[in-house]
Amino acid sequence: MEIIREVGSKGQVVIPKDIRKLLGIKEKDKIIFEIKNNEVKIKKDNPQEFLDNFFSIIKKKKSITLDDIKRIEDESYDIY
Repeated sequence: MEIIREVGSKGQVVIPKDIRKLLGIKEKDKIIFEIKNNEVKIKKDNPQEFLDNFFSIIKKKKSITLDDIKRIEDESYDIY
């Protein structure tokens, strides 16, 4: 899906209603902007999902690395 929006004078862009509904984005929700390879990925912040994934790994392992934490964070926000 590709939708084009215009940037306002204050740098604001409206997230289309269909996308807000698809992602469950409501007023006052926090949004994450991930910039990678000259592209921007928009994700709804979901701290509970991140914590659930994080602690499930800790229960399975005796130790956890920084790479494990980064991987869990990336996986928890994938919407594809």
